[in-house]
Amino acid sequence: MSDSVGTGPADAALSATPALGPIEQTPLRVQVADILRSAIVTGTLRPGTVLVETALAEQLNVSRAPIREAIQDLENDGLVETVAYRSKRVKPLTVREITETCDMRQRFEVLAVRRVLAGGASVERLWAPCRVMEAAAASGDREALVAADEVFHRTLIQLSDHELLGQLWGGLYLRIHQIMSLRNDIEVDLRDIAGTHPPIVEALEANDIEQAVRLVAEHADALADFDPASIAEGPE
Repeated sequence: MSDSVGTGPADAALSATPALGPIEQTPLRVQVADILRSAIVTGTLRPGTVLVETALAEQLNVSRAPIREAIQDLENDGLVETVAYRSKRVKPLTVREITETCDMRQRFEVLAVRRVLAGGASVERLWAPCRVMEAAAASGDREALVAADEVFHRTLIQLSDHELLGQLWGGLYLRIHQIMSLRNDIEVDLRDIAGTHPPIVEALEANDIEQAVRLVAEHADALADFDPASIAEGPE
């Protein structure tokens, strides 16, 4: 009698299956940071809002430790700052910060446009977020429009095939997203915002570098016109 085992079809299939990694659980501090970061960049937590650990811990049903750690992560992101008596608040927006953010956005996107055209990359992927923005504008869905706008610009950066540019863009877009969300809270025609994107794609498809650079530059400049004094800050 043979002593061999595990030679049947099922055992053979198992032996041919690639090793599977364990299920990873996201640390609580990361989950909390993601929730707070989203609340800040969407304008739910407005500039100047004091972040009270006990209140946030109660709302999120967690202890104060992950709240404190998450707030530190957000301070590293530049979205939170320390004020008197060591309290933390959502960092207020200033005209200078908006201007500098939009200036950097313009430089990043102009570089991206030049690289996309120089590399001959297809820009077909940019049409999908354009269509989503148009639908969101028609229904008055501000959050969906901002989300699709992020997809559009992130895709443009990805098409440039520049790794460092992509890494830097991620941090910069946190502020851009916040500025857009706060600006859109006031009377802004969402159709105008959505309508600025298709011409950029058309210029790229036509390989018209001058037109594409001009359009992305004007797009960045339009956001820089936002006055942070027009929004109400959170309680001190």
